[in-house]
Amino acid sequence: MNKFIYMDAAASFLKPQAVLESEGDFLRNRYANAGRGVCERAAAVDDMVDKTRRFVAKFIGADADSIVFTFGATDGFNRIVNILKNTPGMLNKNTVCAVSDLDHHSFRGPFEMSPAKTIVCPLDKNMDIDIKRIPCADILLITAMSNVLGHAQNVKKIISVARKANPNVIAIVDCAQYVVHEKIDVKKWDCDFMCFSGHKIGADTGVGVMYIKNPKRFSPDKFGGGMVAKIYGKKWILESAPICFEAGTLPITQIAGLMPAIDSLIDKRPDLDLIKYMYDELDYLKQIKILSKRDAAILSFVIDGMHPLDVGTILGVNNICVRVGNMCASWIHKYMSVSGCVRLSVGPWNTKSDARAVIKAIKKIVEK
Repeated sequence: MNKFIYMDAAASFLKPQAVLESEGDFLRNRYANAGRGVCERAAAVDDMVDKTRRFVAKFIGADADSIVFTFGATDGFNRIVNILKNTPGMLNKNTVCAVSDLDHHSFRGPFEMSPAKTIVCPLDKNMDIDIKRIPCADILLITAMSNVLGHAQNVKKIISVARKANPNVIAIVDCAQYVVHEKIDVKKWDCDFMCFSGHKIGADTGVGVMYIKNPKRFSPDKFGGGMVAKIYGKKWILESAPICFEAGTLPITQIAGLMPAIDSLIDKRPDLDLIKYMYDELDYLKQIKILSKRDAAILSFVIDGMHPLDVGTILGVNNICVRVGNMCASWIHKYMSVSGCVRLSVGPWNTKSDARAVIKAIKKIVEK
């Protein structure tokens, strides 16, 4: 295969060698199910899961019993809806849920499809959640970093202001993009739930993290093996958190790759100077409208008179991988009066040479 330039890290991170080695070794030499065996090998898997849970907790500033492994951020957000529905008084037809136009379909969609009534938090002139106009709500969704605009929200401040209007508001944070570029501190933020996906940070697909601030407060959404302590007739006695939220077999192979993925990310995060360089190279071209800011974590743009899909197709023919379309974030595109865009996002593997080649290819498209 010809050399390709992968600038779609925001969709899914390429996997570090350490992740491939860890998962490969686990499958070849250490595989067993978790939470179901008493042999040495099964105990070693339990230890690996527990060690990873504690490592993730430290990574986001949480307690280990607040970390629930999911199958990804989308799974986590859907599960939060069901957890709240199963917890008396948390989510029903009288519940008001505040969303924003920054939200990804996977975040806002499950709540819009729930019995709750949704209202929209206004954005300010910088297309950030307007802290001065946060509505009073029972549930507040916060996209910590838009996958189209790529700049971080002041999560702590937003939650603090929301709690002044309603001290009992359930604050839920989408960190799918944020986790790659910024430090998460869930206790400092004072959020109730937070989710991110493993594949966004270099781990495998099929694993994610759901943080629950006070797991004893909420009812599980799934029932099955592993989370039941005892059954007396029709009475179920469940394991304590987080096990009671992890019914069934966990994605243990993917969990085996989560710790080395986080280690690799901490060691070398994406070089956002490449985004600034590409921004400066494209900003002066009158045919191009840049949607994101110069200091953002991604670069989103449109070319006058061209559909984003056509731009992506031409770049793809030249072995350049980018994301095109509405990024599963229809609301912010509608807000900006565009149907979609082209998105460039970098990973630790990208170089200045990659950035120059991408700019050269885009300029060639514009000149035609």
